[in-house]
Amino acid sequence: MQASPTRVGGTVAPRTRVPGMAASQASQTLVPGTAASQASQTLVPGTAASQASQTLVPGTAASQASQTLVPGTAASQASQTPVPGTAASQASQTPVPGTAASQAPRMRVPDFFIVGHPKCGTTALHATLKRHPQIYMPVLKEPRYFASELRSPPPRQPTGDPETLDEYLSLFEDARPDQRAGEASPQYLWSRAAAAHIAQLQPAARIVAILREPASFLRSLHLQFVQSYNEDEQDLGRAIALEETRRQGGRIPRQSLRPQMLLYSEHVRYVEQLRRYHAAFPPEQVLVLIYDDFRADNEATVRRVLRFLDVEGTVPVAVSDANPTVGVRGRRLHELVHAASVGQGPLARVARASASAVASASGVGGSAGLSRRSALAIRDRIFFTAPRPPDERVMLELRRRFKPEVAALSEYLDRDLVRLWGYERVG
Repeated sequence: MQASPTRVGGTVAPRTRVPGMAASQASQTLVPGTAASQASQTLVPGTAASQASQTLVPGTAASQASQTLVPGTAASQASQTPVPGTAASQASQTPVPGTAASQAPRMRVPDFFIVGHPKCGTTALHATLKRHPQIYMPVLKEPRYFASELRSPPPRQPTGDPETLDEYLSLFEDARPDQRAGEASPQYLWSRAAAAHIAQLQPAARIVAILREPASFLRSLHLQFVQSYNEDEQDLGRAIALEETRRQGGRIPRQSLRPQMLLYSEHVRYVEQLRRYHAAFPPEQVLVLIYDDFRADNEATVRRVLRFLDVEGTVPVAVSDANPTVGVRGRRLHELVHAASVGQGPLARVARASASAVASASGVGGSAGLSRRSALAIRDRIFFTAPRPPDERVMLELRRRFKPEVAALSEYLDRDLVRLWGYERVG
C-alpha cells in the first residue's frame, strides 16, 4: 500500500492507493448520499480494480446492491462527487458539466467524534466542548448516522436520526471555517460498522472514547434504557438473563426502538471495540479516556481533550453533571407517561390539557408556555427518583464475568485497570 499525504481539516491524512494499480486506475471511495456513490463505475474484467472490494457507507443504494457495469456506457463514464474534507475531495477530478457531480454543493464534514460509551460522561463532555468558541457541535447530540445496525428495516420507525448523508452533513452547516466541528454518538463504539464508515468519510477524524468499569457501566446503562422506554425489565439481573432469548428475537419490549442495544454483554467488548478504531485510524488520532479520571478531575480531562483537538486549551472550563442516572418511580406510571408523550390513549388528552393549564398559571405567556428545560425538570421531579442501591450479588457476578476483559484491556492500554477497578479482589 502506497500513500501520499493529503491535508484535511488542518491535519495530514493518507490518500489511499490500490496495490498494483496506477493512481489513475485506483478505485475511489464512495460517500453515501452523493451522486458519486450512486453512479455506476467502469470495471474491466481481470484487472485489480474489478476485483477490489469497496467499503460503502450505509444509507445508499450502492451499499445495498452490487452492480455489473458495461465498459463504454454513459454509466461507466459518470464523474464522481467527493465530499469536502476527505482525501477524495482533494484529488484532481474532471466532472462532466451539467451533471449532479459538477453542481453538488460543498458541505462541511465533522472533524471529531465522541464515540462512547453511554453513561460514561459523554453528555457532560459534549456540553462542555459545545461552549468552547473554537468548537461547533450541533443541537442534535446523537445523530447515530454511522451506526448502521440501529436503522430499523422498512417501514422505518421515526427516531429523529438523519437518514441520508445530506441530512447528516446539514447538521454542521453553521460551523465556521475556524471551528472544529464534531458530534457525540456514544453508540459508535458499540457499533461494528461505525469506525470504518467514519474513516471513509473523514480519514483525518479525531476519535474520543470513554470507558467505565463494566458492572457499574451496565447498571447505569440498564437504568437509562428503562428510563428511555427501550427496556421494560426493571431488574438488571433478569434483563441480562434475557440476552439469549432476545438474541433469538423473543421478549423484545413493545416500545423499544433499538432492541439490539439490549444485549448488554455486547457493550463490554472494550478491546475489540478499540481495535476497530485503531485499525481505521492512526494511534495519534484516537484518544481513550477512563471514566474514573473524568470524575476525579473534570477540568484536567477536558483540557486533555482540547489539546487533542488542537484548540485553545486555556479557556475557562465549566463541567456539569449531565445525564445523571435515575430510577423510575413505577413501571405502570412510566408507561402511561410515555403513552401520553407520544399522543396515545386518554391520558394524552389529560396531559395536554394539564400542560396548557400549568403554562397559563406560570405567567410565561405566549404560545411557547413553559420552556423545555422547565418542563423536563418538572417531569423529572414527578416521575423519576434516585436509583435503588445496586444488587451486590448481581454486581459481583458481572465483575467475575468481565474480569478477563478488564485484564485484556489493561494490557491493551498498558494501564492497570484491574487494580483501579478493584478486580484483583474478584475471585
